[in-house]
Amino acid sequence: MITKPMEIERRSMEIISPYLADLKLTADEVKIYSRIIHAAGDVEYAPIIRIHPQAIQSAKAAILSGANIFTDVEMVRTGINKRALAKFGGEVFCKVADDEIKAISAREGITRSMAAMRKFGAELNGAIVAIGNAPTALYEVLRLVAEENVSPAVIIGVPVGFVGAADSKAELIAQDKIPYISVTGTKGGSSIAVAAVNAILYIVSNNIRD
Repeated sequence: MITKPMEIERRSMEIISPYLADLKLTADEVKIYSRIIHAAGDVEYAPIIRIHPQAIQSAKAAILSGANIFTDVEMVRTGINKRALAKFGGEVFCKVADDEIKAISAREGITRSMAAMRKFGAELNGAIVAIGNAPTALYEVLRLVAEENVSPAVIIGVPVGFVGAADSKAELIAQDKIPYISVTGTKGGSSIAVAAVNAILYIVSNNIRD
């Protein structure tokens, strides 16, 4: 039995590696794929992960410039390495539990995650958006992009489920305005969004140390 954390992680990455060998990934893409697969405990993620060609560079530049991260649910906000982000001047925000958002949701008949993204609005410009739970939040961000010219640095959109999740992610992947990290189909979730964000923070932090 392996009990040392670093050895467990090293062995996990060794197990994951063969599933990525034929995908022709960059070194940074390998890190993100590996972290997502590790978080899910599911190598079937390997062929369904989608990373826009400019997504990693855009996310790295945003972090280095002190950009904030906006999330759809508290589980994503909680899981992101806020200490690492703070070193570059950024913060993580989630409004889903705010009283104002609850009121907007009830008044307009929309989900709280959707209402929160609508309230963020122009604050999303140049920021990282990380959506791990709510397809409605991803739909709202895409509407803001299309109709209000909101321009996040990157959208990490991996909502999970059987209603709207696959379709919202397909819409994200089909659009050509904003770089993205996503997965196809019904899989996803908060842990996947967190894994993608933290992988990028890890890459940026390591580059600084190097």
